[in-house]
Amino acid sequence: MVEITRRRAIRAILFDKDGTLIDFQRSWGPVLQEASRFAAEGNEALARRLMMAGGMNPDTLITAADTIFAAGNTAEIADIFRAHGSILSREPLIADLDRLFVSAAERGVPVVPLRPLFEELSGAGYRLGLASSDSETAIRRLLVLEGVDDLVDFVAGYDSGHGVKPEPGMALGFSAALGLPTSAIAMVGDNRHDMRMGRAAQCGLCLAVLTGTGTVERLASESDAVLASIAELPVFFSERSI
Repeated sequence: MVEITRRRAIRAILFDKDGTLIDFQRSWGPVLQEASRFAAEGNEALARRLMMAGGMNPDTLITAADTIFAAGNTAEIADIFRAHGSILSREPLIADLDRLFVSAAERGVPVVPLRPLFEELSGAGYRLGLASSDSETAIRRLLVLEGVDDLVDFVAGYDSGHGVKPEPGMALGFSAALGLPTSAIAMVGDNRHDMRMGRAAQCGLCLAVLTGTGTVERLASESDAVLASIAELPVFFSERSI
């Protein structure tokens, strides 16, 4: 059980996107398959090899925890594709993958309806932010589609200038933008990169959820608490749970 004082000290929540707000396997399996086929220029055998290099089972489209597909950014995905056989040039490939991933926001499956949850958290006094290994454009597109862009105070993607996970830059940027110490921030994510970013930034709490690729076994030692999903956050932070 997380100490009462630590929960009461939290004033802001920094969310990961994929696997945290968005159900990872339901949303990203077909998208990453499409990305692999694009990088393979239609060569199905190569596409399967690229999917496996990224951490995905090409038959089930399930991505394993702590792999490039699970936690990497677009540049890292492009690099792994090129290292395993794609002959596409790096910078154009990154740009093309980013465009694909922005369009994939239309296919995202939220873990829960985001508007009611964000309104409840915001109404309780929490400032909200997003830190994702996706591009900032893709993050903002999702927020508009889900109708929560007006409730989010900070957005950082891998290309926003704050560094990449698991470096602390995105969390530090959130802290600076709000004028709050990182000890007042709860980092919420589905994989070790998220937890390690939160730890590196000295966030007050690092909370893991199980709607992505991570498991209790992988996340328990890296986090302060493991929740089934973001739906549990209002009760976690309420007086009822203290």
